[in-house]
Amino acid sequence: MNATTQALASAGLDQRDLEKRAYGKVFWRIVPFLMLCYVIAYLDRVNVGFAKLQMSQDLGFSETVFGFGAGIFFLGYFLFEVPSNILLHKIGARVWIARIMVSWGILSACFMFVTSAPMFYVLRFLLGVAEAGFYPGIILYLTYWYPSHRRAKIIAVFMSAIPISGIFGNPLSGWIMDAFHDNGGMAGWQWMFLIEAIPAVLLGIAVYFWLDNSIRGAKWLSEEEKQLLEKEVAEDARTKATPPSVGAVFTDGRVWLMCLIYFSFVTGQYALTFWLPTLVKATGVVGNFNIGLISAIPFLCAVVTMILVGRSADHHRERRWHLIIPATLGAIGFIVAATSSSTVIAIASLSVAAAGVITCAPLFWSLPTAFLSGTAAAAGIAFINSVGNLAGFVSPYLIGFLKDFTGSTQVGMYVLAGFLVIGVIAVLSTPAKLVNR
Repeated sequence: MNATTQALASAGLDQRDLEKRAYGKVFWRIVPFLMLCYVIAYLDRVNVGFAKLQMSQDLGFSETVFGFGAGIFFLGYFLFEVPSNILLHKIGARVWIARIMVSWGILSACFMFVTSAPMFYVLRFLLGVAEAGFYPGIILYLTYWYPSHRRAKIIAVFMSAIPISGIFGNPLSGWIMDAFHDNGGMAGWQWMFLIEAIPAVLLGIAVYFWLDNSIRGAKWLSEEEKQLLEKEVAEDARTKATPPSVGAVFTDGRVWLMCLIYFSFVTGQYALTFWLPTLVKATGVVGNFNIGLISAIPFLCAVVTMILVGRSADHHRERRWHLIIPATLGAIGFIVAATSSSTVIAIASLSVAAAGVITCAPLFWSLPTAFLSGTAAAAGIAFINSVGNLAGFVSPYLIGFLKDFTGSTQVGMYVLAGFLVIGVIAVLSTPAKLVNR
């Protein structure tokens, strides 16, 4: 090996070392913190499913009333999602995410005062307004730091907050409801809303001091590391066939296809998270804490699956089949759970369904972020998320209505499996060359 070859090899090694060091710093600085924020966000969003075990009886709510109240959150979310994400892009993540977390924490605590169905509906709607922009804002924020070929694994790690929230949140919610019931003249579900809202406010304040709006503003990166990261993100943005303007996003057929795919997957995801305690209780499990422990099993399966599949998708730079296979397994899990009379088989099937459905969420975002960038990405990601999350309104209400109408959750789970199949067909229609990056 001559001197020139040795120099080139050394330069290549130095570049890889710099890359590894820079991305390592970015990961440990922002990803675990964002995960913690999302654990709290998701817990405050879906703990109403656990509150239902006491709340519906105390306040006389039917399954349909509860399902509508759980779902109306997403109407507020839908209406304010796009403007919230555009404001985040203009104002900066630090201020805007802090505002979101503090406001939703305060509103979540207010649920302890609910005494009627209209009050329940109003607070759920306002909670959706307050939280609008948080999740798509984080997805957008990660595009500021990571190019497309690194993003699936990072989003999967971030979104493992969903099953982690279920793993720890369900037993915690059950324990709070049992341990604090009738203390200070309040029911267990009232204590749960109050206690689980406090971390959101505290973390919201911490966001302001911890997050940086951009690579350039990160004082914990060296100048050399900043230049490398900025170069990779800029080169990735240049290769995207992004819509030319914010307005063009709403008429882009690719964006609407993404809305259909995400709507289909979110239908399964939120039905699972809102109704899992009820489904577990229906298998014969007794006691809120026991229901919480059993409900954690499907989420434990999901957290392992989503990280492994996300890593594989980035390694192979293949996106479609890494979505199709988990979605198909999710549909099969719902069908088997619906037809089984065995508690063990039902929980195992729900675990397969959870692993499939929840894995689809982070893997999905590698599709639209493969062709969206800049302000169009801010609007596009928010629009896709807002339309897709309308499933969060439709799904709990539909399952509640079907349960009231048929006296069983079986038909509802068949419907969920059907939505996942629609999502699979839509992913198959997405051109591989558009998303496999």
